[in-house]
Amino acid sequence: MSLLAEKAKDVTRTLLPVVILVLLLCLTIVDVEAGVFIRFLVGSAMLLVGLSIFLWGVELAMNPIGEHMSREIATSRTPLKIALLGFLLGFLITVAEPDLLVLGYQIEAASGGALSASVIVYMVSIGVGVLVSLGIFRLLGDMPFNRFMLITYVIIFILSAFVSEEFMAISFDASGATTGALTTPFVLAISLGLANIKGGRHTEENAFGLVGIMSAGPILAVMLLSVLTEQKNIASVEIDVGVAEGVLGPILDALPSIFVESIVALLPITLLFFIFNFTRFKISRDELSRIIKGLLLILAGLVLFLTATASGFMDMGRIMGMELAGMSRWLLIGIGFLMGLIVVLVEPAVHVLGQQIEEVTSGHIPLNLIRITLSIGVGLAIALSMVRIVIPEVKLWYFIIPGFALALVLSFVSEPIFVGIAFDAGGVASGPMTATFVLAFAQGAATVIETADVMIDGFGVIAMVAMAPVFSLMVLGTLFRHARVEFPSRKEKEAPSLPPEEELQHNCIMVIVNRGFAESVVDAARLAGATGATIIRGRGTQEDHKVVLPIIHVELQPEREIVLLITGAHLSEQIADNLLADPLLVREGEMAVFMVPTEALVKIPEQDAPPGGASSGT
Repeated sequence: MSLLAEKAKDVTRTLLPVVILVLLLCLTIVDVEAGVFIRFLVGSAMLLVGLSIFLWGVELAMNPIGEHMSREIATSRTPLKIALLGFLLGFLITVAEPDLLVLGYQIEAASGGALSASVIVYMVSIGVGVLVSLGIFRLLGDMPFNRFMLITYVIIFILSAFVSEEFMAISFDASGATTGALTTPFVLAISLGLANIKGGRHTEENAFGLVGIMSAGPILAVMLLSVLTEQKNIASVEIDVGVAEGVLGPILDALPSIFVESIVALLPITLLFFIFNFTRFKISRDELSRIIKGLLLILAGLVLFLTATASGFMDMGRIMGMELAGMSRWLLIGIGFLMGLIVVLVEPAVHVLGQQIEEVTSGHIPLNLIRITLSIGVGLAIALSMVRIVIPEVKLWYFIIPGFALALVLSFVSEPIFVGIAFDAGGVASGPMTATFVLAFAQGAATVIETADVMIDGFGVIAMVAMAPVFSLMVLGTLFRHARVEFPSRKEKEAPSLPPEEELQHNCIMVIVNRGFAESVVDAARLAGATGATIIRGRGTQEDHKVVLPIIHVELQPEREIVLLITGAHLSEQIADNLLADPLLVREGEMAVFMVPTEALVKIPEQDAPPGGASSGT
């Protein structure tokens, strides 16, 4: 429960500014009905609970699933299997993404049925699957990420010359819609797992970027759809932008459909994991129990979160857009900027990305600095989107193409680890909050501005939000490199201070077990008096266990878990006996226990060292 409390505390800090901004506007210049106002407050409470539970579930389930699936991909013997697994994972995690389904219905409505929602959903999912496969090959083959993205976006820029402004907006919006609350944590876990398994000097950089690569798939897919079908324009039709009435009624009405959508979104990847677990992984019962618990928490949190945004936030955003546009166009742009500053911090995927940045860089990249940069970038993106609504001569491509082009140029002079983070951030920033609250705000404003088109101008908002973090974080990465900030390896440790002589009598216990049993080893050791342990991953050294992937020539070996315990000499035998008495660890974990005396070597800082330099004790 401490983990849940920690998540709730983080969510509260980021959600509070959004609620305060809305409350200030409602109590001063925006006229909102009492029912909508109360429903917004109820939705805020639901969002707090839902997002906290969701992030708890991600840590328990989605991260371990991603690690197991990434290991299965990386240890595959043939490129064909890698390609098929990568495509299948990308396709299944995208085809039922709730944000993408909503966008598909909006496109169907905007085109008068000329483009069906199912065609958009499946084309986008195919694009994601193909790019995820290519992204995995890029990572395993150590192709520079900036070079890969340069090639990809050159193709996108060429295709953009053959599509209309409407299709360009839809293609970039589809990119943002695929990186939702469920998709992003899973793909981030896959990326981190592959980077750790691959290893090498580019491990930190390889932990990021797969979300950014995945985001390019929908752009290519929708543009190719336009080129192949020779459809240039979308006939815009009038849509209903009415506001629901009541407090509990809209929430209860939205709950059943969102519950079904959330199950459908979670079901494909869950079934795929259980199939692989039954045939390949065979993880321990304890780990499987934790994953099932995490999946249930993800489902509950996702339902609460999406219900809150759909019923409590969309109507409020639409009313605010209409009211502010009717008062002053400059006020609309200013409030849009403030909204972007704070709304991005409530996106669930932003929290997940932040956790991975802290884990991979050991906190060397300040998370608050990343969040501030994201806020400023998204704030400017929404403000410029309001400019597009107010001034019809301002086109979407004025910002999208130069923004991505400059980001690609900066990727060659930026700190390498920032390149993957920047493209990943472009996906995570354009999540459910953007697709509901911000999109409703833009649509509300467009209904009041006579020269604006609700659907065409509304589509471009998500595209702008997806582009801004890529550019802003690339600028930050360039500043980091210019300042020559060094990024230490995660394995680097500070030199310890010299302990008392009596604390130097220790033994080292090394326990080698099958994957998934390390936590059980730690628990058994603690019962016998151990106070801490280090879990690392290792591989067999027998020649017949080696796996060499053809074409990309990556050598992999079956992975096991290694638990290292440094214990007092008087406890070592007791701990070893307790481990060997556990039949589950011995039989299913195929456990081997080694124990050797440990000599402690401690280096004293030069300014404190006596003549002779270093000192050691045993």
